[in-house]
Amino acid sequence: MVGRVQLQVSYWPGRKAPGMMRTLRVIFCVSTLISFVVAQPSTSWTNDPQIESRVEQLLKQMTLEEKVGQLITYSQGAPTGPGTGRSNYKEMVASGHLGSIFNLTGAAETNAMQKLAVEKSRLHIPLLFGLDVIHGYRTEFPVPLALSATWDPALVERASRVAAKEASRDGVRWTYSPMVDIARDARWGRIVEGAGEDPYLGAALAAAYVRGYQGSKLSDPESVAACSKHFVGYGAAEGGRDYNTAEIPERLLRQVYLPPFQAAANAGVATFMSAFEALNEVPASANAFTLTQVLRKEWDFKGFVVSDWNSIGELIPQGVAANHAVAAGKAILAGVDMDMESNAYGPHLAELVKSGVVPESVIDESVRRVLRVKIALGLFDHPYTEVKPDTIAPEDLELARKAAEESFVLLKNDGGTLPLRANGKTVALIGPLADDAGQMLGSWAAKGNAKDVVTLRSALTREVEAAQGHLLYAKGTEVMGSSDAGFSDAVGAARKSDIVVLALGEDAQWMTGEAGSRTRLDLPGNQQQLLEAVAATGKPVVLLVFSGRPLVLNWAAQHIPAILEAWFPGVQAGPALANVLLGASSPSGRLTVSFPRAVGQEPLYYNHFNTGRPADGADLTRPPKANNEKFLSRYVDEQNSGLYPFGYGLTYSTIAYSPAMVSAIALGAKELNAGSASLKVTAEVQNTGSRAADEVVQLYIRQTGTSVARPVRELKGFRRVTLAPGQSQKVEFTLGREELKFWNIEMKDVVESAQLTVWVAPDSTQGKPVQVNIGQ
Repeated sequence: MVGRVQLQVSYWPGRKAPGMMRTLRVIFCVSTLISFVVAQPSTSWTNDPQIESRVEQLLKQMTLEEKVGQLITYSQGAPTGPGTGRSNYKEMVASGHLGSIFNLTGAAETNAMQKLAVEKSRLHIPLLFGLDVIHGYRTEFPVPLALSATWDPALVERASRVAAKEASRDGVRWTYSPMVDIARDARWGRIVEGAGEDPYLGAALAAAYVRGYQGSKLSDPESVAACSKHFVGYGAAEGGRDYNTAEIPERLLRQVYLPPFQAAANAGVATFMSAFEALNEVPASANAFTLTQVLRKEWDFKGFVVSDWNSIGELIPQGVAANHAVAAGKAILAGVDMDMESNAYGPHLAELVKSGVVPESVIDESVRRVLRVKIALGLFDHPYTEVKPDTIAPEDLELARKAAEESFVLLKNDGGTLPLRANGKTVALIGPLADDAGQMLGSWAAKGNAKDVVTLRSALTREVEAAQGHLLYAKGTEVMGSSDAGFSDAVGAARKSDIVVLALGEDAQWMTGEAGSRTRLDLPGNQQQLLEAVAATGKPVVLLVFSGRPLVLNWAAQHIPAILEAWFPGVQAGPALANVLLGASSPSGRLTVSFPRAVGQEPLYYNHFNTGRPADGADLTRPPKANNEKFLSRYVDEQNSGLYPFGYGLTYSTIAYSPAMVSAIALGAKELNAGSASLKVTAEVQNTGSRAADEVVQLYIRQTGTSVARPVRELKGFRRVTLAPGQSQKVEFTLGREELKFWNIEMKDVVESAQLTVWVAPDSTQGKPVQVNIGQ
């Protein structure tokens, strides 16, 4: 059953001029956002009377200074960020004036600090140790954008569980993950940390991460508290420049950018992190509308909000605070419970309370939220971590390999170039990323160690030689190199080979992740020149692209017979790639971000709105000959469409889709809103090739005749199916209120009467449409 609550509130919207009040009617669902996020969420801690009783007992005993201490977290300086230069952590912990530490890892190290909190502080409140555990702790999985390309929430959940197990073994019980920002601009470096451009898929994966990290119980010693970040709109930073401002109208915010966060909240996520950017002129770390109105009042979130690194201090250069005291007051009143690294709460919150600027009740509520999470984690009952060997389990390596194999996206495969036929053949492996273990870990590698990585060169050499073949290796150039001194060796190796594998792409640390924004999306350095020089030998070439974002691959798409997007695959990069290249596994990844033809197309995303002058069907490869061709929404120097669309990916087989069938050609909006009606959509998919394949079957809709414009397509369902050669399978989807509702002209989240178009397709550009009428 779907519960609906209607609130009428007044607030100061950030994009309005001062003095203008707005009344907002909010209708929201207390059910889960989508069907993917309902499996055993760890939400029991949010309404546990025993936890609440313990929180209140502690709170009554705390001094104001001890309360403020629970709202502070500082870095000790490794492995994902610098320290503060402080030398008084032990004194702060022992006196109860520091509640959390991050970047401190290792059971012995965390236990030693924890002992001070538990045995020396007056109230014996344990510390919470946090870390950026983004795509693995010691066992590094593919980067999150790559994991999203698996379209496999169950796999993402399993990978997150491995990360939680390893992190908790080292005393880390809090991860700053998942990042669920919707990102539609490939120039933004942090696109690598999320699930791409679609809110439906992003919501499914957000919930999967939370379930994996937190398990069925937060109190499980192998569970860690998850942190949904960056709240909210950070992925829409202007121009793709990190930390930049974002302008997002409220309807778009609610329709696109908030759903993954709401899915994380519905799955029981313990914490949120406020973002860096100013959203509609109000910095996200001082935004009462998002942090209090939406998160607390509408979603009833019971955990705590931590600021991003110094984002409270950054209210000063953003222009809304004159100093750290003002910044502290604005952040705590807006709803930021914990100060990460700004050094604003510690020196100023107590005085702000004593001077009447901040009510002590606000401090109390923030402390309740922090204590609630600490108690739910079982830290009071089991504050110490058992020291165990720091090893990677064989089954976790196997899962890392499987995840990498599922993440690879085959973009092109002319003439059946792949899989390689290595028997008795000479294979030339060329490129700066063919044998670079550190790069395979990707950005935010936590405690990942390059020594754990099996490179492509190592794995492919072993497999080719086992097939009585021979592998030649040449680095060719550096990732960002300008020297062509290695070109001759590379070209020479290519000429001696039967086939060439080129491993090219970005620098994982410098060019992807935080502060990794780019104005050009081509291969960096002189890698493009290396690619062209090798291709000029006339030998068949397989291009492997290692990147944390979509790159512009126009030349390769025209001249290279096979292209595989490999992302940054993690510790099992080599074995996973060798399996796919040689045909032991078939590629099954699908794009979750659109690949542009030119950087000038960015931001580029499939679920855009149509214009009054769409260019559909126009020949955009030549100058227009008439006004009806010229005055369209189009570029004059490039195609409008992406080079490779959202949802796209090939396999080593061929898959046929039957026309979609629907259970009804007419439905009532009233019945859909009441939850008493739904639409079944089915299609038959068949493997018409000679090899087994995994297919990601995707359901898209469009609604027209509505009170506000809706996107040209929206993803509303997907299924991964495994098909043997010749095998057929019927795939069924259900469209109900949750899939068909949207924020209408009156800002109500409802199903409206509309003409509904439905596609079941292999990507966002294909499929035969079926029409359904949604009446009153």
